[in-house]
Amino acid sequence: MLEHANDELKADRKIVLKTVQRNGDALRYASDELKGDREIVLEAVQENGYALEYASDELKADREIVLKAVQQDGHALQYASDELKADKKMVY
Repeated sequence: MLEHANDELKADRKIVLKTVQRNGDALRYASDELKGDREIVLEAVQENGYALEYASDELKADREIVLKAVQQDGHALQYASDELKADKKMVY
């Protein structure tokens, strides 16, 4: 649904949060500001680890968020920061 929403709705924190809780991949359609919102990204990656691809660069370097994404789907590691890709704890 978020894909076809107007920019105002894509920037509405409450709507985006509810949407990513049901479909983490919807993060791709959120405003850039909300792609940097820690709570929204955390909810998205817990539902779909691949949502990490759409998170801000800052959050791709956030250990907790990346760990949740990788726990949901190990292939999500490909979207983590280079630093976390080299972290043994993240890989194991």
